[in-house]
Parts: sequence; C-alpha cells; structure tokens
Amino acid sequence: MALVSGLLLLMLSILLVEARTQTNQIGEIHLGSQLSPISNMHSWLSPSGHFAFGFYSQGNGFAVGIWMMGQPNNTVVWTANRDDEPVSINATIHLSEEGKLLLRTEQGNENLFADFSEVAASASMLDSGNFVLYNGSSVIWQSFDEHPTDTILVGQNLTYFHNKLVSSVSSSNHSSGRFLLQIQEYGKLVAYPTNSAGQDVDTYWASHTTGLSYFSTLYLNHQGFLFMVTVSKKPVLLARSSYPCNNKTTIFRATLDADGIFRLYSHCLENKTSRSVHIEWSALNNQCDVRGFCDLNSYCSGMGTNANCSCYPGFAFNDPSEKFSGCYKNVTESFCRGTKEGKIYAVKAVENILFERYPYSVLHVKKETCRLSCQKDCLCDVALYMNERCEKYTAPIRYGLKDINISSIAFFKVKAASHAAPPMSPTIIIESKKSLLVFLAIAFGSVTFLCFVIAISTFCVYRDRAYLYEKLSGIISLAGEEQLREEDDLETEIEGDDLGIEDIDLPEGNDLEDNCEQTV
Repeated sequence: MALVSGLLLLMLSILLVEARTQTNQIGEIHLGSQLSPISNMHSWLSPSGHFAFGFYSQGNGFAVGIWMMGQPNNTVVWTANRDDEPVSINATIHLSEEGKLLLRTEQGNENLFADFSEVAASASMLDSGNFVLYNGSSVIWQSFDEHPTDTILVGQNLTYFHNKLVSSVSSSNHSSGRFLLQIQEYGKLVAYPTNSAGQDVDTYWASHTTGLSYFSTLYLNHQGFLFMVTVSKKPVLLARSSYPCNNKTTIFRATLDADGIFRLYSHCLENKTSRSVHIEWSALNNQCDVRGFCDLNSYCSGMGTNANCSCYPGFAFNDPSEKFSGCYKNVTESFCRGTKEGKIYAVKAVENILFERYPYSVLHVKKETCRLSCQKDCLCDVALYMNERCEKYTAPIRYGLKDINISSIAFFKVKAASHAAPPMSPTIIIESKKSLLVFLAIAFGSVTFLCFVIAISTFCVYRDRAYLYEKLSGIISLAGEEQLREEDDLETEIEGDDLGIEDIDLPEGNDLEDNCEQTV
C-alpha cells in the first residue's frame, strides 16, 4: 500500500512538473520558476516559439536576454545589463515566490533585472518579443520599456527622453559597441560614434525630420513601416518593407548594426526554426561613410560592406586582430630641432585621401613647398594639399577616408630610413665633441662669473660693516670720556661740601709776611 502511494505521488509530481514546463513553453511563467544554462529549461519561449527569454552563450560564459529563434543562428534583440561580465554555467534566473525577477550568480549574489515597487504574480514571453511581468492583469514591467540595446521590434518605441540605440561590439558580442543612434531636439534622428562629442562634425547620418518636437517618437509598425511620429504633425516615413513574404509570417526589426549602419530587416518564417532574412532598408550603403568606422590614425577604403581599415604611413595597428580599433605612431617624438628636423624625417605621399579638417596652419603654396614645410615643421605629422591650399595637422587624425573621387594628396612625415641604424661617422663624433666643449665652456664661464659676483658682494659687505664698526667705536669712546669728566667734577663738589671750607682771597707774597710781623 505504501509502495502504491509512493508511486502515485511520484506520478503526480511528474505531471505537475510537465504541466509547469508546458505552461512555460507557451509563454506564461509562474512564481517559483527558474532557468539554468545547463538544464533543458534554459529559456522561456513565446506561444508561437518565435521568441525566447533566458540564457544565451557569450564569450566564455552566458548573458541574459531575448532572441528570435532561427537557423543557423538565433538573432539577439535585447540584453539585460549588457555590459556586465558573462555569468558562469552555475548561474540561475528566478521568478521568486516573492514576485521578484532575480539573477543568482555562482557566488550567491542576487541581482534584480528590474526595479519596480509592485509584486509580480506571473510573467510572460510574448510573440511580439516583449517580456512582461504582471500583477494580476496589470503590466508592472516590460522589456519594451526598459532601455533597448541595438534593436527595436514592432510595437516598440524610441523616444527623445528615455531611449537610444547603441550598436553591439559584433554579431557574437552584444556588449555596448562604438556607435549610437538617438533622437535629438526638434525631432532629428542622428547617428555618431559613442566616443565623440555628438556634434555636427561627428554625425554621419541624420533623418530629414527637423522641425518636429521633443515629443517625437521612432516607431515600427506591423506592416514594416518605420517612421517618426509627433503629436502635432503627420508621421514622417523613413523606410518601408518591400520584400513579399508570400503570406508567410513576417517579423520586422530595426537594428543599429555593429558597423554603425541603421537597417530595417524582415524575417520570413517558414516554420519555427527556418526563416529567410532580408535587408529592407539601409541608412547608408557604404561602411566607409560611417565616421569612426576606422578609429584614430587610420583610414577606411572599399565599397559596400567590404570596407578595410589601414594605418597611415608612420603608424601601426593598436590591435592587428581588430584593425578598426585604430593605430598608434610607431616612432618616438623628437625634440623640435628647427632646420635640422628635415634631416631626421622623410615624407611619404598618399593620394585620394581625406580626414577631419581642423588644421593648425594653412598655407597657400605649391605642392612641393607644402611637402617641405611639413618636413621641416616639428609639429607637423601630415600636410593635406588640395587646390593649392596646404593644411598642416598633428596627430591624432580622425575620420580618415580613401576614395578615388577625392582630389587630394597627403604628405605624412615618417622616420628617415638612414636613421633606422645611425652610423658612427666622424662627422657625428666631431659634432658631439663640439657640442660638449661648448657646453663645458658655458658651464665654466657661468661658474667663474658667479664666483666673481660672490667675491665682490662679500668685499662690499665687509667694507660697509668695517666702516660702521669704526664709527660706532668712536661714538662709544667720546661718550666714555665725557662720562669720566662728569664723575670727577661731581667728586670735587662732594669733598668741598664735607669740609665746610669757603673760597678766601689771600694776600700775595710780602703782604702776608708784613701782616704776620705786626701781629707779633
């Protein structure tokens, strides 16, 4: 009896698990559900099976996001916390019993996917590609309202106040890439490099939708129409689908691709796993038209999607495996040596090239004079010569482009070949000795002059102090004599007063004797 009861409980638990799994498979997710990268339940599917939410492979681990199912590869359309490090195979996603959507890492940390005040009662992966959390029948959070990554889907909006699209690093790395698309003031949709100031000079594509308002919205509808919507004016159409899918299910998406080009795609679904993908519209046709496609100190060449990045003469790739990452100057900076600067550097000319034009010096000279001017100028890294106008620049150099339709020539300063291994010639030794002798002579002369100045200063100070001492000694001596004289006079007066003797006029000589005799 106990065995039968145990078997019944086991069968009931299996049925409950299957029921929950089936519920998850058709898009509704209950509290307590979880996903793991290494289990069969690594994602929650939409009812049609076209979209999924969960773990997908990225780098050496896994990221969490939403993707469109397909063969041979899925198409990722949204990533949660896209710039976080990939998680390990031991991470899990939980829709907890407390109504929170959590990512639990291998270290035991719990991170919220979204911050909302209400408690979720269930979740759902919709056929629109929107992942939604519910409290009863009310939507309390949805991925469409969260910051999009590089894609908007049908029914999803891009607004001035809340959202922007940032390209992915590559088709396999969905971290933030190098380009950005956003709505600016007056309803203009613009694209520019993320490492720029977003000024007009940095913008490589813009919609012709000025004069709308701050409340403009980029919207993609079910017919594949991509347009700007505003509350006060008619919608402005940017692109539309034109590829017939022959009554098959079609999913549209608009993506800012890793190469910086904004494109409208259609996915014609044959079945749940088989589909054909078509580019319905592209904002630009050439990758080299994207400013910053090749980073600093490099230039772009080629047509269509076959662009190639190359370093300017005198520069080398920062990362040879990622040539679009730019270049660095492969020679050390020299001191400014005036007219001798030209002996250290040579000049290499490159035709049909153009880059961002903010020169520090402009000359109206002939081509050869322009070349020599840059060669002798220690600040000049490159001189651009166009229409008898010589523009001098210093590195870094941005937005380089090589095109046969550009009538220009650029003179790049490179290290002269003879200085790669400088010979020990007598001239160099003589120059070095002369320089040393001049330096020693100047140093000795300076020390001698300094000693002379110190000696003169010391003598003058001694003389002044001796004179002051002599004068001070005389004053002290006179003061001492006067004091002694006053003391003697005082002593005499004191003695006279003590004896009671007064001064008497005595007779002189014989008169005194006569007086004595008479008395006798």
